[in-house]
Amino acid sequence: MSTDTGQSQSPSKYDRLITAAKAATPVWTVVVHPCDETSLRGAVDSAQAGIIRPILVGPEGKVRDTARKFGLDIAGFEIVDAAHSEDAAAKGVELIHAARGEMLMKGSLHTDELMRSVTAKVGGLRTDRRISHVFVMDVPAYSETLFVTDAAINIFPDLDAKRDIIQNAIDLYTQAGFGKAPRVAILSAVETVTSKIPSTIEAAALCKMADRGQITGGVLDGPLAFDNAIDPEAARIKGIRSEVAGRAQVLVVPDLEAGNMLAKNLAYFAKADGAGIVLGARVPVVLTSRADTPRARMASCAIASLYANARRQQAPTIAA
Repeated sequence: MSTDTGQSQSPSKYDRLITAAKAATPVWTVVVHPCDETSLRGAVDSAQAGIIRPILVGPEGKVRDTARKFGLDIAGFEIVDAAHSEDAAAKGVELIHAARGEMLMKGSLHTDELMRSVTAKVGGLRTDRRISHVFVMDVPAYSETLFVTDAAINIFPDLDAKRDIIQNAIDLYTQAGFGKAPRVAILSAVETVTSKIPSTIEAAALCKMADRGQITGGVLDGPLAFDNAIDPEAARIKGIRSEVAGRAQVLVVPDLEAGNMLAKNLAYFAKADGAGIVLGARVPVVLTSRADTPRARMASCAIASLYANARRQQAPTIAA
């Protein structure tokens, strides 16, 4: 997600991640319905950078026509023919079950079409963990890479869902190479607990869950208002002393509406790039937007690739 029009830019916080992904093992990636220029170019560019090894799933004629029209070289790519977008989503999930890929990448189909196949109770890619979305945002005015979650999947998550949303984000942060023990701010409209605003009560409960080991790997604080989550002076004025206040790296929003508005405000007012990743399924899912810059699109692939590589290394081995 970005408002950039493609002009040259100064180096971004994504550059280190893209460089790391190029140095890692390319990840077999099932690209679902890449039938327009932006989605097919994203797969081709990431493959040429050595980040992914794509398997293209969609109507073969449309995929090849798109490649010819826009001068994209797909000669070395496997194409799995599918009748239409929903068929492509179903076949993409089948390829994951067949161990043909370690990542899914959204092409030119609606997000809900892809996610219906991913979240299907029979034949889908569900795990015990709640599926959630993370925007990994490069905000020029902020020193940290900023995670915003969940702004795309869970509309009104309850306490248990928020636990998984936070754990998914922490796992991505630590395993994709952003650092250790991210500072997680659980956002609300205010920084005090009040029964009149239920999200403040859930924020306090989530912090206590972290104290009890129900959420691990991060440092949590909440409720925090947006200003005192990301601005040290705002936190100082309010008298908030914590490791998180003013220096948050992960922003957990109360619901999808708040998260979507926050992410789009950062994109359009703060000129942020946003890479999109879905977590909690059997494999990471790259969600890109037609408005994404090539850099943001490649960053999405790079982050998911680093995460997939880390998961592979952590997988238990079976003795011969």
